[in-house]
Amino acid sequence: MDAFISRKRPRLSNPSEETKPDSPDPCEDSTDTKLAILLSLFPTMKQDELLDILVSCEGSVENVAGLLSAKDSTACTPVSKKRAAVTSTPGMQTSLSSHVFTTAEDGSMKPLHESMSNKKLPPPQKGKTLHLYSPEDIATYTPCTIIHNFLPAKEANTLLLELLDESKHFSRYDFQLFNRTVQSPHTHAVYVSTPEEHRQQTSEYTYGGTYRSNVRQATPQLRSVSRQVQKIVNDEINKRIRDVYPDGKKLQYQSPKEWRPNAAFVNCYDGPTESVGYHSDELTYLGPHPVIGSLSLGVAREFRVRRIVPRDDNETAEDHDTNKTSPVSNSARSQTVSAARADAQGQISIHLPHNSLLIMHAEMQEEWKHSIAPAQTISPHSISGNRRINITYRWYRDTLHPRYTPRCKCDEHTILRCTQRKHETRGRYMWMCYAGFAPGKEGCSFFQWAEFDDDGDPVWGKKAIQDKAPTLANFSASQ
Repeated sequence: MDAFISRKRPRLSNPSEETKPDSPDPCEDSTDTKLAILLSLFPTMKQDELLDILVSCEGSVENVAGLLSAKDSTACTPVSKKRAAVTSTPGMQTSLSSHVFTTAEDGSMKPLHESMSNKKLPPPQKGKTLHLYSPEDIATYTPCTIIHNFLPAKEANTLLLELLDESKHFSRYDFQLFNRTVQSPHTHAVYVSTPEEHRQQTSEYTYGGTYRSNVRQATPQLRSVSRQVQKIVNDEINKRIRDVYPDGKKLQYQSPKEWRPNAAFVNCYDGPTESVGYHSDELTYLGPHPVIGSLSLGVAREFRVRRIVPRDDNETAEDHDTNKTSPVSNSARSQTVSAARADAQGQISIHLPHNSLLIMHAEMQEEWKHSIAPAQTISPHSISGNRRINITYRWYRDTLHPRYTPRCKCDEHTILRCTQRKHETRGRYMWMCYAGFAPGKEGCSFFQWAEFDDDGDPVWGKKAIQDKAPTLANFSASQ
């Protein structure tokens, strides 16, 4: 135990015992004390495994004990028919493959996740939510990697305070949905490195068919942290290529170049009801098979993911009848069909505590959708209260600058999308008009298949690029 105690590890506090960041409670149990309690309760478990679970439960010994004692709990929890909000407070962990031991073929006892590593795991059950907490389970069930306690505690808190102050300038963006103009259910801002990039982002780059007015220059801490994000993301990309992808090779269209963040979306979720619905991130400037590094700060929230099910697999004759109804009923029924499709495969919930880095790997945007679910209750954070700050570091490709991408018939910027629903075209990319999703605009019928080389750079055919567009500066390099 002495060797284990000497290892550097974070000091954990229970979410219910919040104290000011600079004034820790002298009576609070240390991490070593909590581990000693858990080891006495669960003597067959390894210390490192108990530490991982303790971190994922934000230091709550009670939650860990309840989680590991729930031998009779089911593997999944039902998805509400009305899709009611659920709590984001750490509860029962429903996937314990890395902490449950089983008998291997040679008669030895091994962790369940090791014995299952070469087996194809079943997807989440129909109509249910599979809750994941441990890094091993998240890597097994999803195309994501999570790193808890990513930054030193002081650095994470400094970045959080800096961005909480920045969030006073965040805004909601408008978009068109079923002939109605609606606002995003959380606030955000786009961050770039230089004044020239600020000009480009407000006059050349578009998002969802509109220019963003809320563009800001990267803050000192945002730049500093980007160095660590860049290193870890590239390390994890290489690990995934080596250990997960067929023959140890990158995916088709995935860039072989070093991932280097040159833009960031910073989102603020103020309170349990602020959220974002299921979506895939826009590919227009990221290109095919992008990787995104997402750093969570402040209050913990649920990050939900589900596979995209091809329409051919689950569509019924009733679905095809929507073409015979009015546009209004078409929209309503389309939502119903989409919900039924999600229920048919279930969904996965990933717990995102303060100071956790989630890496969405190259297949994520094409094959999965993700969301931040509303919550009934949340455990306030000692610094941010009910607010969660999320930084999504992105790499905009030079070859997909808006000066190069196609314009549609109405002279608007086109958007790059991946076909996801039909088997015969699944995985192909397309340029299409997106003006109809911008408030006050009507779209046209422009459509063009997108062609890329094996490294994901666009093939423009006979169209020659006469000038060289300015590139976005890497956050780290621009310091």
